Amino acid sequence: MLNIVTQKCCYAFVILSCCCAVPLTLQAATQQQILSLNKAIERTLAQNPQLHQFTFVRQSLLAKRETSALKPGYRLGLDVENFSGSGEMKGLDSAEVTLALSSVLELGDKQASRISAIDARVDIFDLTQQAETLDVLGNLTSAFIISLTTQEQLNLSIEAVKLSEALLKKVRERATRGAASDAEVMRARAMLTQSGIHRSNILKKLDRQKVEMAKYWGETRADFSSLRGDLFAFGQSQSFAALYEKVKRSPAIEVFASEIRLKDAEIRLAKSQDSGDLSWQFGVRRFENTADNALTLGFSIPLFSQNRNRGGVRSALAERNVAEFKRASALLNLHDQLFKAYSQHQQNIETYQQLKTRVIPDLEKALAITREAYDRGRLKYQDWIAAQQELLSAKQQMIESASTALLNQAVIEQLTAEPLTN
Repeated sequence: MLNIVTQKCCYAFVILSCCCAVPLTLQAATQQQILSLNKAIERTLAQNPQLHQFTFVRQSLLAKRETSALKPGYRLGLDVENFSGSGEMKGLDSAEVTLALSSVLELGDKQASRISAIDARVDIFDLTQQAETLDVLGNLTSAFIISLTTQEQLNLSIEAVKLSEALLKKVRERATRGAASDAEVMRARAMLTQSGIHRSNILKKLDRQKVEMAKYWGETRADFSSLRGDLFAFGQSQSFAALYEKVKRSPAIEVFASEIRLKDAEIRLAKSQDSGDLSWQFGVRRFENTADNALTLGFSIPLFSQNRNRGGVRSALAERNVAEFKRASALLNLHDQLFKAYSQHQQNIETYQQLKTRVIPDLEKALAITREAYDRGRLKYQDWIAAQQELLSAKQQMIESASTALLNQAVIEQLTAEPLTN
């Protein structure tokens, strides 16, 4: 059973694999050389380069929030008037020197609106991180299932080699008795060679898939020899309606809901610009010609701020409407993906069960009967070959059906961010 479990408190998504292990090709493999899906996920979460970038992006957003929370700064100004002129204004004797402190009083709750907008961006980032983490782990799960499928195909190829060896042995015995021709021996020997070639090709394919999977935790080579997992464990699936309700609450959709909240915050921030900021200045003026001092006080506020800001408010409102339609469109697309994955998951499980319970048992009995009849001379060599190939083909189809079912299960769990089975 391959399940994705979301733990939002720490953005850790764990995909549980079944405790039963697929029969290992390399029986001498140590515990450290066997890779489970849980271990692959742990290594990916700890070492995946794509996931590590989130730390720095979040630090950047928090730094921007810190900046947005600052109040307007103070300015210290020095003005000198009536100096270096002509006549009585010559030199500094008639100079007027003003030392003033000035700043701005923000009106319209601008500071809170800025902070609210940044907080909404942080929420979007957190959900985006969850969604992208699910994507990475979903791709990892698919790669694991594909490799597990190849490992099972390798076991099947070993079975094919053993069947070919048994066939060659029996044909040779019959040829020794004069009951089979040399041509049948050569054909049986060629089939054994071809079975060995097929097994070797699958082994090389599995090696490539292991290296491809190792890239998820930043490695360029595979430090494991085999995989642990049950390709044929599906569990009891939930209903489509229940899964679709979970999709509506998944990070992929919540990102759009947070984007709408961000647009609402940006609308409030834009409307806060309707109120012009009040600038003030307070200082001391020195009159050199009389040696007197005086206080100065000044205020200023921009006019017609609301009229000048209408375009910004309309732009923010339009962007919010776009976010609403993007969410609706994304939900439709996710419904389509979920339905296809759910339907294919159910279809392939049914195919697997029919093959396992009816087709393969019948073909195994047919092969045993055919082998015995050939030994007695009642059936031909071609009959044994046909029965053997039909059995191997059915087992290959069973592996492919199980693999497709689990791949679609991984898609469903990625979309819902929760396990498919109970």
